[in-house]
Amino acid sequence: MKQYALAIGLAMILGAQPAHADFRSCLSGLATRARADGVSAATVARAMQNLTFDPDVITAEHSQPEFTTLIWDYIAGLVDDERIADGRAMMRRWGHWLDVAQRRYGVDAAVITAIWGVESNYGKSFGKHPIVESLASLSCAGGRERYFRSEFISALKIIDKGDADPAHFVGSWAGAFGNTQFMPSTFLRMAVDLDGDGRRDLINSVPDALGSTANYLHRHGYIRGLTWGFEVRLPRNYSGPSGRGTKHPIAAWAARGIVRTNGAPLRGDYRVWLFLPAGPHGPAFLVTRNFDVIYTYNAADSYALAISLLSDRLRGGAPLSTPWPTDDPGLSRAGRREVQMLLIRHGYDLGGKVDGVLGKKTREAIANFQARVGLKPDGRACVSVLAALRNH
Repeated sequence: MKQYALAIGLAMILGAQPAHADFRSCLSGLATRARADGVSAATVARAMQNLTFDPDVITAEHSQPEFTTLIWDYIAGLVDDERIADGRAMMRRWGHWLDVAQRRYGVDAAVITAIWGVESNYGKSFGKHPIVESLASLSCAGGRERYFRSEFISALKIIDKGDADPAHFVGSWAGAFGNTQFMPSTFLRMAVDLDGDGRRDLINSVPDALGSTANYLHRHGYIRGLTWGFEVRLPRNYSGPSGRGTKHPIAAWAARGIVRTNGAPLRGDYRVWLFLPAGPHGPAFLVTRNFDVIYTYNAADSYALAISLLSDRLRGGAPLSTPWPTDDPGLSRAGRREVQMLLIRHGYDLGGKVDGVLGKKTREAIANFQARVGLKPDGRACVSVLAALRNH
């Protein structure tokens, strides 16, 4: 779901970690607030029992990939052949419920599926952080305590209502959970019981997760039948307007010489803005209100683009026409797994993980290897690193 802070200095992160006594005092205040907000004393007592502070979630809050990863690396890992094939299979398997969600809420089934694929890899990866512990830690340190205190209370309300089993209530470092990674407050406001079993369950019910995501987008203004946008070609040396603050009718962009990538003229009577995620020499897109709605799910343009491009591919659309402006592209998850396997063969300790996830140990090992072979030690999993690992 929606992310929150740009990276800050390590000293600030370390300085935000509370002492043990301060954490216990903070928990006491949270317990009082939860009871005052209607959470039963029994639920509060169970939830608070044996809670410990987790400094890792504070670090994660200040190093979010949407804001710290090159756009071509970000898209390469999220819109790869594996996720496309798996997504198409899931659309066949869950086609009935996707149709129900699409008819009821007016949200394109491929967009719903793309969010499911990016958020939890179609239910394969919910995250392993205990929700209550993560939110308690973020409620007591990190710089956004007020926001996370509200999410903490919402999480306790979910447990109190029986919509989550405390023993299996796990998710992301930020407290998002389930197939489509709702924050607790969003769950309380927008989750739906699509399968009609009497419970709103984003963890064990795929239909509920798909329906809830469709309802979220609908409630944020998704327009039925409208595309998210499309790739375009700019005239040579384009220096005109771009960005979210420059929404104009299609005709205004056509008058500037912008055409679809196949050369076809622009048509339509809706307002769009020009999105240049890598500047005027990379892929360019005219995007609609629906792109902005997808953006609300996780407030990063890179995230909204990944969802949008993946949804196109799930419908059978083609890859981007314009290459990213780099001579060292990012890798798919298959390529990242190969990098991890080769690093292990070169003697690096990655904790036994070959999962395509670029965690701290993988990035540190890549940077060390890059320095050894004369590459820029930036920790990127990219084509040059993979080639060097294969050749050494």
